[in-house]
Amino acid sequence: MRKTSAVYLLLGSNLGDRAQYLEQARDMIGKLPDCRIVGASSVRETEALGMPSWAGMFLNQVVVCEMDDGPLAALEKLEKIERLMGRKNKGQALPRTIDIDILLYGKVVMDSVRLTIPHARLADRIFALEPLVEVCPGLVDPRSATAYAGILSELSRRRINPHTPCPSNLN
Repeated sequence: MRKTSAVYLLLGSNLGDRAQYLEQARDMIGKLPDCRIVGASSVRETEALGMPSWAGMFLNQVVVCEMDDGPLAALEKLEKIERLMGRKNKGQALPRTIDIDILLYGKVVMDSVRLTIPHARLADRIFALEPLVEVCPGLVDPRSATAYAGILSELSRRRINPHTPCPSNLN
């Protein structure tokens, strides 16, 4: 029997009926074997930074699940949902029907070719941190033991572009 882990997913869509795509993704995630959705943030509209100027605004939401799969097995299931929902440009900075990112997987810390946990750019992205802190204000980064609420506060104070890493002299 596998251990159940709290998994924090960031959903995003900037094509077509964005709200419908988020709802469909939540439904499909909730139907995965050994997965239970236990919480979700409010939906936020954010700029499609780092994308072509014609890309539409994103709708983003954090969904909290309890999963029994390991991180790589969960990634495969989530990528299958993306494909079923019409995602064709994985890994490219182009508009998409749905994007599902694993932000955190319990207390797992991993760096592999396929998956980095915590998400490699989580601590630099206000659009991911705001809904994450909304659903779990006391959540702590498993690498640095720093509260995500504090990281968000500092990024907001500096008004850092949500897609741009902090300059190394500010860390």
